[in-house]
Amino acid sequence: MTSAAQPTLAEVSQWPATCSVRQAALAIGCSPTHLGALIRRGEAPVKTIPLGTSRRQLVITASLVRLLSGEDQEAA
Repeated sequence: MTSAAQPTLAEVSQWPATCSVRQAALAIGCSPTHLGALIRRGEAPVKTIPLGTSRRQLVITASLVRLLSGEDQEAA
């Protein structure tokens, strides 16, 4: 199994409005399982939206870009 390369901030900025938890985890540098657990506990560093009645979530790309660029830390 080959692992995908971590995308750059410039690449993430070009993604669609939402991305999968797996893609967001790759960009952040953590496992999808860990990010999924943070989302379920309401502790995720990114904003998400639920899909229907399933447990599936989509990550809002703009929130991911803010996190990766350090904008969230500057506001704190």
